[in-house]
Amino acid sequence: MKLITVTDMQTLIRRVGLEPFLALAVDAIEDYLRRWPELQLSPRHAFHYPFGVTELMPCADDRLYGVKYVNGHPGNPARGKLSVTAIGLLADVPSGYPLMISEMTLLTAVRTAAVAALAAGLLARLESQRVALIGCGAQAEFQVLALASRLPVTEVNYFDIDGTAMDKFAGHLGHRFRLRRGQDIADTLRDADVWITLTAAKQHQSLIDEALLRPGVHINAMGGDCPGKTELSPEVIRRCKTVVEYRPQSEQEGEIQQTGAASVHAELWEVLTDQRPGRDNDDEITLFDAVGIAVEDLAVLDLVARLAERYDIGSEVTLVPDLADPKDLFSLVAGN
Repeated sequence: MKLITVTDMQTLIRRVGLEPFLALAVDAIEDYLRRWPELQLSPRHAFHYPFGVTELMPCADDRLYGVKYVNGHPGNPARGKLSVTAIGLLADVPSGYPLMISEMTLLTAVRTAAVAALAAGLLARLESQRVALIGCGAQAEFQVLALASRLPVTEVNYFDIDGTAMDKFAGHLGHRFRLRRGQDIADTLRDADVWITLTAAKQHQSLIDEALLRPGVHINAMGGDCPGKTELSPEVIRRCKTVVEYRPQSEQEGEIQQTGAASVHAELWEVLTDQRPGRDNDDEITLFDAVGIAVEDLAVLDLVARLAERYDIGSEVTLVPDLADPKDLFSLVAGN
């Protein structure tokens, strides 16, 4: 079985190139979403605490099974720890044997950005060049770079209540885009075509005043991902054509936990496969209400497994016994 460590993932991304790797992740998720009826999936299994959440996220087709362990602890950065960490497992469905264990902290940031880019490519105006980013935490740079694989992004307005986070963001992407540091949320949203909300607070928030909404804007709401954790007001949601990933999970965890299933226009796979329309005109306000689903994790684990094989990255570990007689498990511990 292959083991992909954090160092291995860094090596893989450097070999491929960060932006090409993000583009490949967008393509991989698109390929899996096009096969939606073939997939087995369910809402994630979560244990919630006042300070955070721990979750298991499974998905499978008739070839591969993937599951991710992931946490979300918004208070961790104050203690010098990541808000989100993750580990993934990929297994062979016909035999049930595990094929790969991988770090998924980096990979979760990649797949979250990738599905957001896919959604914006379908829902935003195709000429969208200006992005407004609210929240400059651990996933911020991934979001903008992935978006640039599907839209002609040239300018980014950015804002965070943490000035250090804004400095970090500007240091990483100042060479790639024209950046403008926002004074507040309203200032940051001004003149932008795509708005990204990417905050971590585990509470109901109203980051965007309804009066700030403009015809033609697309919103990627990325921060709401568990019960009681949202970024937009019900009034803002009702003004938007809203697309979600997976209704049963979004109704529990997304922005639409406040407004119900009636406020949902479509699931993303339905727009992707032309079963439901995306943007109808340049004046519509569109919203991608993202919570993160296991299909996305399976898609990127599959991608990493293929790339690791191509570039000979990762190490082989023995976590399943290899027996001459598969009925004689006791032989592993029997005395001489």
